[in-house]
Order: sequence, then structure tokens, then C-alpha cells
Amino acid sequence: MALALSACGGGSSGGSSSPITVTPTPTPTPTPTAGCSLRTRQDWVLAQFNEWYLFPDTMSYVPPSAFSNLSDYVDALTAGARAQGKDRYFSYVTSIAQENAYYASGSTGGFGMRLYVDDAARRLWVSEAFENAPALNAGIDRGAEILSIGPSSANMRTVSAILAGEGQYGLYLALGADTPNVTRVLQIRDGAGTRNVTVTKADFNIDAVSPRYGVKVLTDSGRKVGYVNLRTFISPAVPALRTAFAGFKAQGIDEVIIDLRYNGGGAISVAQVLASLLGGARHSSDIFATLKFRPEKSVENTPYYFQSEADAIAPRRIAFLGTRSTASASELVINGMRPYLRTDIALIGDNTYGKPVGQIALDITSNASLAAQGCSDDRLRLIAFATVNADGDGGYYTGLGTVMEQTCRARDDLQYPLGDIGDDMVARAVDFLDRRTCTPISGSGVGQFGIVSADRSVPIESALEPLAADKPSAAQRDLPGLF
Repeated sequence: MALALSACGGGSSGGSSSPITVTPTPTPTPTPTAGCSLRTRQDWVLAQFNEWYLFPDTMSYVPPSAFSNLSDYVDALTAGARAQGKDRYFSYVTSIAQENAYYASGSTGGFGMRLYVDDAARRLWVSEAFENAPALNAGIDRGAEILSIGPSSANMRTVSAILAGEGQYGLYLALGADTPNVTRVLQIRDGAGTRNVTVTKADFNIDAVSPRYGVKVLTDSGRKVGYVNLRTFISPAVPALRTAFAGFKAQGIDEVIIDLRYNGGGAISVAQVLASLLGGARHSSDIFATLKFRPEKSVENTPYYFQSEADAIAPRRIAFLGTRSTASASELVINGMRPYLRTDIALIGDNTYGKPVGQIALDITSNASLAAQGCSDDRLRLIAFATVNADGDGGYYTGLGTVMEQTCRARDDLQYPLGDIGDDMVARAVDFLDRRTCTPISGSGVGQFGIVSADRSVPIESALEPLAADKPSAAQRDLPGLF
């Protein structure tokens, strides 16, 4: 069983992490049969829910025969918890092979960019593009607006028309299947003007920390401020984070900005490393976070401590950048630092998503009988534990904006590169570090993105949200808006 902390809206969530030891449910001796039926898989899923689900009192019986696929059956089982705001599509079935590939190396496929949509204005924007991926290689980067989409330049539809007629699902369909060699022509508008760009989906590896802007040293009034943009909590992030903090330590930096604005979560073990790199003043007996299972599974409750990191620093102040896409493992790190720094840490930007719970990974192949029947690639990511910090604080289902001791509202400025001091979020973070005043975040506020008008000169504000895939991959669950 592996633990996970990740999330995001629009039917997405996900994650993986280091395994923990549990007492497995005994499985019978294999008896090979003709195949793995849907009903067999449904029965297996229900058994896992009955044994591990964190919210068993919210479940009600739903007839398996009413569902033609496993995902819809899982969604029906979680409907009660979803209505209470506790399991917003956080429990789901995914592919073992696909998820393992992503968490080990960042392997995924697509155009390699994050897309954010403004439903009211019927507009689509690129918030980030990934290195060594098709979109950036074709000249598409943060701040570009996608105006039209089509399989060829002779057969294109405007984003406005698609959203008006079919909503966000229409955009998802227009972008094509999530498989290599799918080609689309995109009409984009950016600082270089308006043009058509042909882009073909391909497999690529995501850098958890961007080689372009993932680590910076900013200068404010003569003092140095460390900046780290962490895209996702996957294994390759660990050496990149250690290298970043080694640089900060060598320069005597004791104020940092941790940019988690689009980070939907991932591995708890990686979250523990980031917290420990920020915890140079902590002891090995200091708790970073505790995972709490339902009462009859309390033997599985697990404390995570700050661990020794050679490159750890002891920051005087930390500014965490967050938005509604900041979820789960990202929130775990922020909440885990609160007991130790209190008013010397702040959430800058917008309220976070609100996921103080995590998944265990249960593989159908661990049941020898079902494996013998040909059941081979189902992994159930099931909400089985809540997370709390050293003070026992958790339960932030409406986001961290209402529980943090210090917050500052700021826009996510798409017209500036990530990590640029001109970005309102970075600028407000520097203000906090310098003890300047700011406007607090309200828990019910709508996040604002700073974008520019059609002539690329007039700044405007707009409420955007990540475009969701219909059946998100592991990468899309942890990287909101990824296509």
C-alpha cells in the first residue's frame, strides 16, 4: 500500500509515495479463469471501500449493474462524501503502469502546456509550458492566448464558439486524444502577434523544477531572497530541491519564496524532503505531519518527522505562493510549517483548493486470485486518511486561506514569466518578507489572473480555472490544466 497526497478540481486528484507496512487482507489461492469481468473488478473495489474508506458513514449501496465502467461506479460510491465536500473525486481508479511511469520520471504525453479557461469571457490561456515538450518547442509559452483550434488550418473553430456551444468539454474534445502523433493547428496571440502554430502531441518527461525559472535568487533592497517553483511532488524533484537549497545555504539566504501556485500534489515523501529543507532549525523529534486513519484502522496512523538534510536552511520568513490549483501535498507542506513559524510564514495569492486528506494505493494485482483471472492494471486511489500538523490542525476543506495566520491577496500575472519580480504574486511575497502591509485573502474570494488585452498593452483581470480532462491521467491530476 502506498500513500498519496494530491488533488485538484474538475474530477481530478492523484499521487503516489513511499510504501508503508500494513496488514494485508488475506487472498485465496489462485484459480485461473477465463478473464477479469467488470463485476469482478467492481466487487474488488467495494471490498476495498468497506475496509479502508475514511468516510464509511457516507456510503450507500449502489447496484454495480447500473454502471458500464469502473470509474463511474467509484464516483457513485463517493457521492455522499462529495456532497459533504470531503471527497471531491479524490478517490478514483487509475493505471498502475501509467502512474508508476509518471511518479518515477515525470513521464507523460501531450502538448506539454497548462491551459486555463475563462468561461465568462470564453477565452483560453496558456499559464505554463514545459521544457522539451511540443508546445514550447513550437514557440508557445506562458501568457499566450489560444484563439482557435482545429485538425488543420482549413478546419478551425474559435475557442469562443466552442465554449458557447459545448462548454469546457468541447475544448477537451477539440484538443484531440491524449496519444502521441495527434496534431492540432492552434491560432495563438502573444507578444509576437497572432499566428497559426502546428503542434503534435508526443511523450516527454516533466521537470519537477524548471531549468528556466525553477530556482532563482532575487534581490530586494540589497538583500537576497531564494525562490523555488515546484511544479509537482515526484521523485525527480528531490535532487533538484537539494541542489537549490545548497545554493541558498552557500549564499546565507534565510528568506525564501516557495511557488506552489499550480502544484496539485504528489508524494508525501517528497513533501517531507521539502519541509525538511526548510526545517534547518527543527529536530528529528519534531513532527511535520501525522496521517490519521479511521478508528478501526488507527494502528496505521503514521507520524512524519523532519528529517536530517545536509542542505537545510533555517529561514526567518517563508512566503508560499498559492492559488485554487494548490492542493494536497502542497497544502501539507504549508500547514506543516505553521506550528513552527506562525506569523513568519504567509500564503500569498489566493485561497488553496482544500484537501486535508490523502489516498492509499491498492493494486488489484496484489490479490493473487484476481491476478490469475487476468486483472492486471487497476490501481484504486482511495481516500483513507486525514492529515494534521504538529498542533493537530487539519480539516481545511475550504482551503488554507481562512486558517493561515498571515495571508496576502495577489494576482497571477500571466504577462510575466514565472519567478519574475514583476509578477504580482512574487512582488507581494517580497512585500511580506520585508514586513510591508498587504490585503488579506478572503476564503470566499475568486482568484484573479493578471492578463493583457488583445492589443497586448492594457492590463485586465480575469477569473480563470484549469481546463480539466474528461478522464485525467496521473500527470493531469497533479498538474492542473495539463494537456
